[in-house]
Amino acid sequence: METDQTFAQTPVPRPKNWLVESILVTIFCCLPFGIVGIIFSSQVNSKYDAGDIAGALKSSKDAGTWTKVGFFTGLGIIILYVIFVFIVGVSFLGASHHVQ
Repeated sequence: METDQTFAQTPVPRPKNWLVESILVTIFCCLPFGIVGIIFSSQVNSKYDAGDIAGALKSSKDAGTWTKVGFFTGLGIIILYVIFVFIVGVSFLGASHHVQ
C-alpha cells in the first residue's frame, strides 16, 4: 500500500545578519574586523533567499563572531589608551612638582 504523504516543513526564520552592528564596529571600534563582519553580514540574506539555509546560518555565525571580536578589540584598545593617557598625565604632574 503506497501513500502519498507530504510533510509540511516548518520554515526556518531568517538568521540575524549583524549588518548594523558590523557597520558600527567598523566606524567606531576596529576597522579590519568590522569589514570582515560586513562581508559575512552581506552574505546572510542572499544565501537565505537562495534557499541555502545552512550557508546563511554559518555566515550569520561568522558575522557575529567577527563583529564581537572587533568590538572587544576596539574596547580593549580604548581602555589601554585611557590608561596610558592617565599614566602619562600623572607622570607629567609628578615631574612638574619636582621642577619647582
